[in-house]
Amino acid sequence: MPKLILATRKSPLALAQTEMVAAHLHATLGVETEQLRIVTTGDKRLEWSLEERGGKGLFTHELEAALLRGEADVAVHSAKDLPGEMPDGLAVAGYLPRADARDVLVRRADVPVPQLIATGSPRRRLQLARLFPDVKFTEIRGNVDTRLRKIATDRLADATMLAAAGLARLGISEWPGLVFEPQPIDRFVPAVGQAAIAIQCREDRVKDFARVFDVATARAVAVERALQQALGGGCHTAFGAHVADTQLHLFHENTGWRAFPLDEGDFAAPATTAVRVLKSAGLMQ
Repeated sequence: MPKLILATRKSPLALAQTEMVAAHLHATLGVETEQLRIVTTGDKRLEWSLEERGGKGLFTHELEAALLRGEADVAVHSAKDLPGEMPDGLAVAGYLPRADARDVLVRRADVPVPQLIATGSPRRRLQLARLFPDVKFTEIRGNVDTRLRKIATDRLADATMLAAAGLARLGISEWPGLVFEPQPIDRFVPAVGQAAIAIQCREDRVKDFARVFDVATARAVAVERALQQALGGGCHTAFGAHVADTQLHLFHENTGWRAFPLDEGDFAAPATTAVRVLKSAGLMQ
């Protein structure tokens, strides 16, 4: 197989994830890679509120366009950034093995109960409000280290929420003046696809890559994405879904936290499973 061009965002986390994909492709297919680094709309417009603009697609559109133009062979995404509907001609070839999917409350050490938390995610905001009834919210954009610095040094908020997987991939396990508190999944449900790295390609190339990626992660994320598509959920909806082994954890602004058992039949037919779960949760007629 000739050298592959990997489209990626330029953020430190995106580059770390792309290096992981490059290493995996080299180990499994013996193929060399090079990076096509792209600045996306979401990276450029730091003044935009993701809640107001709708974050889905803001970090993926330019990478997908590079695939469709033939400028790249593969695009590397955080799976949680992928919109529910994919452009015609593109598909997800697979995922690397999923990492720790928990969200982490990162708070100043001198504020045991945060009163002002920086997050623009409706999913995180509503779950945090259930844990801290008097909390207020603000929004801080930027790379992970920028957000940590704005909490610890600039004191723009008492705390923020970050993904455990992203912190681990950047090698960040501590920060001066901050405390890291991972939240259990049964009381703080992650975003669809959280902690999974998605490898996207043109539909005619899926067969070249699919066999080398993680089956268990693909099965889990397929169910989560089916729920997202059935609901039409995006960044405006307080919604989370996470499959852990044979347990589906669900959070929705209208139902709160729920859990549902899954069996092999559920993984074989994600769309049907999504309808069954949503009807059981009272979210679909």
